[in-house]
Amino acid sequence: MPYELEIRRRVEFVREVKDFAGAKGLVFGNSGGKDSALVGILCRMACENTLGLIMPCISASNYDRDLKDAQAIARQFDMETRIIDLSDTKTALSGAIGRTASLSDAALVNIAPRLRMATLYAVAASENRLVAGTGNRSEGYMGYFTKWGDGACDFNPIADLTVTEIYELLRYLGAPDSIIDKPPSAGLFEGQTDESEMGIAYRSIDAFLLHGTASDEDRQIIEKFHRSSEHKRKMPLTFR
Repeated sequence: MPYELEIRRRVEFVREVKDFAGAKGLVFGNSGGKDSALVGILCRMACENTLGLIMPCISASNYDRDLKDAQAIARQFDMETRIIDLSDTKTALSGAIGRTASLSDAALVNIAPRLRMATLYAVAASENRLVAGTGNRSEGYMGYFTKWGDGACDFNPIADLTVTEIYELLRYLGAPDSIIDKPPSAGLFEGQTDESEMGIAYRSIDAFLLHGTASDEDRQIIEKFHRSSEHKRKMPLTFR
C-alpha cells in the first residue's frame, strides 16, 4: 500500500466533504481504539477544528485503558478532546424502558452505541460540525456494528479499509503502540473482544476480503454474518 498517497487522498476527501457542506468543523467518537484513532488523525490533518468526544458508558475499560489511549492519541496529534460520561444516561434509559418491556442482552448492549451517536449529532448540530464515521470494511462486511449507533455518520474516510490495512496506516503514522497492540474491542462490557464475539480472527476475515482465501469453517462464519446483517447495509425499506 502506498501509505503517503493513501493518507493524502483521504485527507483531501475529508476536506472536500467538510467544505461542500459548509461545516465549521468535524467531530468523531474517540474510543481509544484503532479505527477512531485513524479517523481522528485523518480529520485533524484535514481540519484544525476537529473534536474528539470520549464517551465512557458503564464498562470499566472505558474509564481505564480506553480513556488513556484516547487521551494519548489526542495529545500526540493535537486534537481537541471533551469527555461526556453516558453511564447515568444509559442507566436511566434502561430503567425507563425496563418498566414497560423486557430488555434482551443484545438490546441492552446496543444502547451505548446509540447514545454515543445521539451525543455526537447533538454536538455537531450545535456547533456546525460533521460527524465522522469510524467503521471499517471488515466490520462492515460482517455487520459487526450497531445499526443507527456506530454505523451512523455523515461521512467515513476508512470504510473501504480492512483491519489489516488500518493497522498498517497507524504504524506508518506513528500511532501509540498501546492502541495498535491491544485486542480490538467495542468496549461494551467487561472482557468483550470483537474476535471472540464473532468467533473468527480479523486476519481471516481480511484474507477472505483481500484475497478470497478462507478455510471452509471461516467461510461459513463469514457468509453467515454477512447474510444475517444485510439489512444493516441498506436504507430502510419504504413503500412504493
